[in-house]
Amino acid sequence: MSTKRKRKQPEVVGFLGVGFDNKDGHHRLTSTDHFLLIGGSEETHEKMQETAVKFNEALDRQGKTIQEVSAPEIIELFHEAQED
Repeated sequence: MSTKRKRKQPEVVGFLGVGFDNKDGHHRLTSTDHFLLIGGSEETHEKMQETAVKFNEALDRQGKTIQEVSAPEIIELFHEAQED
């Protein structure tokens, strides 16, 4: 007897940001509800933080949690948050 398994829809639970351009030896770590940001130069880490803030603001404007938004919508919000 063969059983078919239903595929789950992709679910985004958060983001991991890692910066590799740190040359000053400073350890940078930022944690938010949806992001864990590690490393990077001061400039890179700041850019990751700005993206996290903009993403969270966009999610708040929609009045939804990350669990209530589809993966394609999350990707769109993330790309919009990266724009200057």
